Amino acid sequence: MKKIVYTKNAPAPIGPYSQAVRYGNLVLVSGQVAINPATGQFESGDIKSQTKLVMENLKAILLEEGLSFAEVLKCSIFIKDMNDFPVINEIYGGYFKNEPPARETVEVARLPKDALVEISLIAGIDA
Repeated sequence: MKKIVYTKNAPAPIGPYSQAVRYGNLVLVSGQVAINPATGQFESGDIKSQTKLVMENLKAILLEEGLSFAEVLKCSIFIKDMNDFPVINEIYGGYFKNEPPARETVEVARLPKDALVEISLIAGIDA
């Protein structure tokens, strides 16, 4: 059964999509950019601050379903400049202390709001 996941602790969708969808034992979280959930405004800081806010937004969505980064199975990272990869990787790695998920990182020409980074994920729920 499909369930739409929503929390006020993460940015509201800026288009026709959901923050996340739970389907069976999976939670599929939409790509997050550095939008402050309290203000709804894009935070156009450096790559470090944007990555930290993206990870905190993902964390808030996971928490809404009673999950943590420990249940994440797969992440997709989209970055504007592959030269930012080491900084993103350092911050991202801090959220996955043990057994990191599968992942790909792709450099793209442009992201929503001209963000420097966008990350989506899939988490699994033990049955």
